[in-house]
Amino acid sequence: MNRFIAVDPDKCIGCGTCRAACSEGHLEYGLQGEPRLSVIQTSDISAALACHHCEGAPCLQVCPVNAIDHDNGSIHINEQTCIGCKLCGIACPFGCIHPSGTSIAGVAGIMMATPTYSKSLEPLLRWEVGVVTCAVKCDLCSYDPVGGPRCVGACPTNALTYVNGELMQETVKERRLETASEHEVLVDDLHAYRGEE
Repeated sequence: MNRFIAVDPDKCIGCGTCRAACSEGHLEYGLQGEPRLSVIQTSDISAALACHHCEGAPCLQVCPVNAIDHDNGSIHINEQTCIGCKLCGIACPFGCIHPSGTSIAGVAGIMMATPTYSKSLEPLLRWEVGVVTCAVKCDLCSYDPVGGPRCVGACPTNALTYVNGELMQETVKERRLETASEHEVLVDDLHAYRGEE
């Protein structure tokens, strides 16, 4: 069973702290500063959106250069191998993969960043002159196997939970016990309704 980050939208306040922690952690290890998760907000709800690390991983299956692999219970993108074709982003059923790249704008004070696209444009349709893009998605902070995902620890409302095999087995066991006890109550109520012992 794959590991992933579960999100409780009832607890999420849409503050973006998870994105900041994600970005900071990756920058510390010399990786792209682009946050590996998004925060979705509507008038009724807000929730972080991170890769589900699917068992069948459609993104892995469509990658033409094998830049995506299944390793140690999670799905990873090798950003150096990725050619930026965006097929994985199109194949992801949850919209958790987006293209990103490091712009040459501002390098050594040479120039100011001037976007060549509208900010409202869908990320999969964006294209910026001089920027080589690659796919970006949650990597469960694989650069820090001891500390784990930075977003989980940074969330001020505990809306994010790091789910691994052990936690999933415990949750499944608890739900089965709850269902069994509810079933028992229903059977007792049915017997009482029928006047049976």
